[in-house]
Amino acid sequence: MPTSSPLVLTGHPLDFATLDAIGRGALVPVPGKAGLAKAALAHEVVLESMAAGRPVYGSNTGVGSLKDRLLSDDDIEAFNTALVRAHNFGTGPFFSAPTVRKALAIRINTALTGHSGCSPQLILAFADLFRCGIIPAVRRHGSIGCADIGLMGQIAAALTGSGEAFYNGMLLPAGEALRQAGLQPLRLRPRDALAALSTNAIAFAATSDVLREAARALRVALATGLLSSLALGASADPWTVAAELGTRGEALAATWLAGQATGEGWPAPSGVHDPLSLRMTAQVFGAAVDTLLVAAGRIVEATHVSDDNPVVIGNRVMASGASLPLTVALYVETAQIAFSHVARNILNRCIQLTNGVRRNLPVNLVAPGVVATGMGPLMKLVVELYMRVQSLAVPLSAQSIVVAGGLEEEATFLPLIVERMETQVRDLRQMAAIEAMLSAQAIDLTGDAPDGVALLAYERVRATSATYREDRPLSLEIEALDRSFSAEDFLAGLIGLAPMPEFDQCFALSGAMAPVSTGREAG
Repeated sequence: MPTSSPLVLTGHPLDFATLDAIGRGALVPVPGKAGLAKAALAHEVVLESMAAGRPVYGSNTGVGSLKDRLLSDDDIEAFNTALVRAHNFGTGPFFSAPTVRKALAIRINTALTGHSGCSPQLILAFADLFRCGIIPAVRRHGSIGCADIGLMGQIAAALTGSGEAFYNGMLLPAGEALRQAGLQPLRLRPRDALAALSTNAIAFAATSDVLREAARALRVALATGLLSSLALGASADPWTVAAELGTRGEALAATWLAGQATGEGWPAPSGVHDPLSLRMTAQVFGAAVDTLLVAAGRIVEATHVSDDNPVVIGNRVMASGASLPLTVALYVETAQIAFSHVARNILNRCIQLTNGVRRNLPVNLVAPGVVATGMGPLMKLVVELYMRVQSLAVPLSAQSIVVAGGLEEEATFLPLIVERMETQVRDLRQMAAIEAMLSAQAIDLTGDAPDGVALLAYERVRATSATYREDRPLSLEIEALDRSFSAEDFLAGLIGLAPMPEFDQCFALSGAMAPVSTGREAG
C-alpha cells in the first residue's frame, strides 16, 4: 500500500474525497473510541435480549425462511460460522481493491453509529484488514440489492479464515493471508455474522465509484460538446439565457458553456435559430449534472446510516427494513436516463457535423478536392454506441422478485444497476471522443481558431489523430482518443482552465480535491 495516514471514523458521512483517499490506501480507517463505546452498548442490548429468551433475528434464530427456528445456546457459535460460509457464494470478476477498501470503511462507519448491535471486536477486525493490507477477494455477482449478502459474505468469510483474500499482491486462501499478516481468524460473537454480511456496503462503494467516473465522463463530454458547437457555429445566447433562468443543473452547465464561448475564437452564429441539439445543450447536460449531484448526496448519506436488520434503538432490538437502498438506486437510475439524453445530444451534433447542412461543411467532412468516402461511415458506430447507452437506461429496480418463501419480495438490483452504468460511461466516453474527432475535422475545414477549452480539446485530438485527407482505418485512433480524453492530465487541465466548482468539488475531481481531516478523534 502507498504511504498512508490514519483516518478516525466517527459514524459521520464520508464524502467523495474521503472515499477516494480510502480507496487509494492514502487513508487507513481507525474506529473512533466513542463509536466503539456505542457499539459495545448496543451489543450488550443484543446479549441481554438473548439472555431473556427473546428471539433476535440472525443471532439466536435462523434467517430468511428459517427465521422462526430458535437456536440453543450451544448452537449459536456454530451457527455464526455456518451462516458466513453459506453466504460465500459470489461469482464473476473481482471488485477492485479500492472498491473493497471503501466497502470496509462504510461498514465500519455505519456500525459505529451504535445501531448495528455487532460486537466492537467485529469492527476492529474489519479495521485490522486495512492495517495489515489484506483485501478480501469479492466476486461481483451475488446480490439482488437488498443487503449484499452474497458479496459481503465473501468479506465475512475472509475474516474467519475462509474464502480468499489478496495479500502482498497475491490471491491466497484467506486463512493463509491472515497467517502471513499475523492475524488470527475472527471468532464471531452473537449478531456478528449477520452484521458482517447483511449490509449494502459493497453496492454503496461501487455506486460511489461509478458516480465519480460518470462525473468525469460528463466533464469531458461537456468539453467535446463545446468543441462541436463551435465547429457548427452555434449561438451562445441560449446558454446565457439558461444561466440566468435555468434550474440548478441547467444553470451550472449553461454558466460553464457560456463562459467558454466568449473569446475571439468563437465564430459568429451561423443561423438565426439553431437546432435543438445546440440550443438545448445546457438543458440536456444540466439534467445530467443535477441528477448526478442528487445521487451523490444520497450515497454520501448512506455511508453513515445503519442499514442493518435488526437494529438497536435505545434498549430494544427492533426489526428493520433499512436493507433496501431504494432511494440510492432510484437516483442512480435517474442519472442513467439522463445519460441516455446526453448520448442522444452527442449523436445529433455528430449528424449535423457530417450531413453538410451547417456552415457549408462538406458531406462526410471530405476535404475539398479529395476523392474519399470521408467520416460519414463513423455515424454507424455513433448510432450503435447511442443505442447501447439508451438501452441500459431502462429501470431495473421495480422488477418483481420473491425469495425466502415469500418473506423477501422487495429488491433494488443496485449492484447490477451499477454495472450497467459502468458500461454507459464507457460508451459515452467513446461517443465524446468521436464527436471531438469530427469537430476537429470540421474546424480544419472552416479555418476556425479555437481558444480556451475548445483549443484544449482540439489539440488533444490532433496529438493523436491527423486531419482526415484520405480514407484510412480509424478504430485504433478512436480508442486512443478515448483513452486520451479519459486521462487524468486532460481532466486536470480542463478543470484548471474552466472549473465548475460545485460539481468538481462534490466528486473530488482532479484539481478539486477537498482537504480531508485525519488523526485523533475530536474530544
